[in-house]
Amino acid sequence: MNKILFLFTFFLTLNVQSQKLISGKITYVNESNIESVLEGVSVYWEDLSYGATSDFSGNYSIPSSASSNKLIFKFIGFKQDTIEIGDNKKYNHLMVVDNSQLDEVVVNKRKKTIQKSYFKTQNIINVSSDELLKAACCNISESFETNPSIDVSYSNAVTGVKQVKMLGLESPYLLITEENIPMIRGASQVYGLSFIPGTWVESMQITKGSGSVVNGFESISGQINVELKKPYSDNPLSVNVYSNNMGRNEINIHGNKKFNDKLSSGIYLHANKNSSINDNNNDGFLDQPTSKAFNLFNRWQYINPEKGTVSFLGVRYMKDDKVIGENTKDMVTIAPWKGEINTSRFDSNFKFGYVNASIPYQSLGLQMAFSKHDQNSFFGSRNYNINQNSFYSNIIYNSIIGNTLNKIKVGLNYSYDDFDELVDKNNFFTRIDKSIGGFFEYSYDSMDAISLVAGIRYDIHNNLGSFFTPRLHMRYQPYEKSVIRLSLGSGRKASNIFSENQNIFATGREIKRNNVLGKFYGLDPEKAFNYGISLRQGFFINNREGDITFDYYVTDFDNQVVVDWETQGELSFYNLNGKSFSKSLQIDLEYQILDNVLFKSTFKNYDVKKQYNSGFKQNPLTPKNRFFTNIEASTNENENGSKWKLDFTYNWIGNQRLPSHTSLIDFKGSSPSYNLINSQITRVFSNKFEIYIGGENIGGYTQKNPVLGGDDPFGTNFDTSLIYAPIHGALFYVGLRFNN
Repeated sequence: MNKILFLFTFFLTLNVQSQKLISGKITYVNESNIESVLEGVSVYWEDLSYGATSDFSGNYSIPSSASSNKLIFKFIGFKQDTIEIGDNKKYNHLMVVDNSQLDEVVVNKRKKTIQKSYFKTQNIINVSSDELLKAACCNISESFETNPSIDVSYSNAVTGVKQVKMLGLESPYLLITEENIPMIRGASQVYGLSFIPGTWVESMQITKGSGSVVNGFESISGQINVELKKPYSDNPLSVNVYSNNMGRNEINIHGNKKFNDKLSSGIYLHANKNSSINDNNNDGFLDQPTSKAFNLFNRWQYINPEKGTVSFLGVRYMKDDKVIGENTKDMVTIAPWKGEINTSRFDSNFKFGYVNASIPYQSLGLQMAFSKHDQNSFFGSRNYNINQNSFYSNIIYNSIIGNTLNKIKVGLNYSYDDFDELVDKNNFFTRIDKSIGGFFEYSYDSMDAISLVAGIRYDIHNNLGSFFTPRLHMRYQPYEKSVIRLSLGSGRKASNIFSENQNIFATGREIKRNNVLGKFYGLDPEKAFNYGISLRQGFFINNREGDITFDYYVTDFDNQVVVDWETQGELSFYNLNGKSFSKSLQIDLEYQILDNVLFKSTFKNYDVKKQYNSGFKQNPLTPKNRFFTNIEASTNENENGSKWKLDFTYNWIGNQRLPSHTSLIDFKGSSPSYNLINSQITRVFSNKFEIYIGGENIGGYTQKNPVLGGDDPFGTNFDTSLIYAPIHGALFYVGLRFNN
């Protein structure tokens, strides 16, 4: 603790030079004669080599120069401008298209729904709310179908829950945050993504690699951060209604009110229900659970620009009930295999930020969050209950060293988790995790060739011990449309073996683990190193812009909790005794075919292996190769805002190794490859109203015999966990959106 306080005090008292900061917003007039923001504009002083670039919102900031008062704005396809800077601190600038370049370059500034930056040091993908609209997106777990960086699959044949993977690793190795507050972890690991309605989301940031030390030590393969809509900027009223052919009906209503220029509040309501009995493969089990859910969120936002403060207060309650199991409609069985998963969750959070109006590069932020998560469930004759109470706080101070090229972040985290579990009727587990940590992060931000982010944190954990977590990200930009990124970092986590692997309970497998009363079920904590490289090259073909990206990441485990499905009728948990790694190669191609047609294609290769008791093997149910193609098109927008939008997504999923099971003997150890097609058509009538229709798995491909041993669901050969493909056939949906 003394070390952390020393570091915190030391960096708070750094002698930071006070410079005047010039800032503003850069815009241009698009083809619809509407003023829009412009990202990536180079801003620099006439006599200096360093400068800044405008961000996603068109904002820039640059320290004043003692030797020059001429500021240059430069961006390909636009006229280079030079303006003289006086005593003001804020200069907004309108860029003008350079018509002399139009024969060489077609500048199309139609804002992309998935954005990658040449100027960010970390490998971050920004996903806008418009991208989420391209899928049905009832919730976040269903929002990645059009995003090639995240893999989506079903975790078992009865619960209907989708799981996500990144860099070949399951979601527990991802840090999933809500506005940079850890959100999906512990008890909420399996179902948590489905508890965040897609209409509530303003944007998402997907970070590949170990991420930032600011957000904790648990990130191993990357981070998904979800930004929710803000009452101040969201529509006063929004309604989204959805229905599909499987019987799921859903409604989302947002209501926001501005009480004055500073105070706003919003109420967000989500409800869904599915009472239809679906057994399209006639295996006697429901393809999807019958369910009902209710989610209510109240959010307050206070902004005081004069004092440089902003704060948020949010309170949310969620209840979700699912019924799974055999289709008893035409059954005469006395004791059918049935189950229920009943979850309730309450959480609240408070965020406060202060920016020094006279020294805008100095800021202070505070985050606090509390959650209470209760799940009571049974699967046939098996029970699983988990209760988790959590508290999280984070204080962060931002400043510079000398000038705004050299930025620092320093702060403290505290987290508390209280777990209470019941497993299979008579096994009780309780645990309290407490940790406090301090972090320091230095970043060198430059529009020149090199930038970097280097961070280290020190944590004291009552069960994990005391440890350092180093992380480093570097960016090198040899040319204007070329960028190379490197990352290196470590992460560690406690494995919550039951909450993270709840598909075990929908099987007859016997659970085997170390019979030791250890802090983590008799198992050691997991620790891994992640390192990777990303290469991105922009190009122009036929006067249209495109880019190609190569990402290669490796995750090496020092220790891992091995989840062993290799023996039929058993599931074993044990510490790694040997090697375990995940190697991920992803190649992305993006090209603007026409002004309103964007083409994206991705190839992914995974080499994910670990040492099992039975040998060194490829991870089961992980495709070695995947191929993805997406085409996004729209018509030109009319004066009243009306237009058509089309989205088409094709996925090819390669072979997957299957654990041994007598019912899978025909596959000879691996699943067949298959194709998936999703599509959506949207008719926009105005900026207030639109309707959409779409389909998922339009080809209707399904896994044969997804429920193994279904003729004896209470026997040891019963297994619903070995899922490599969709369970249900084609899904079609229709919906409407209204904004006012």
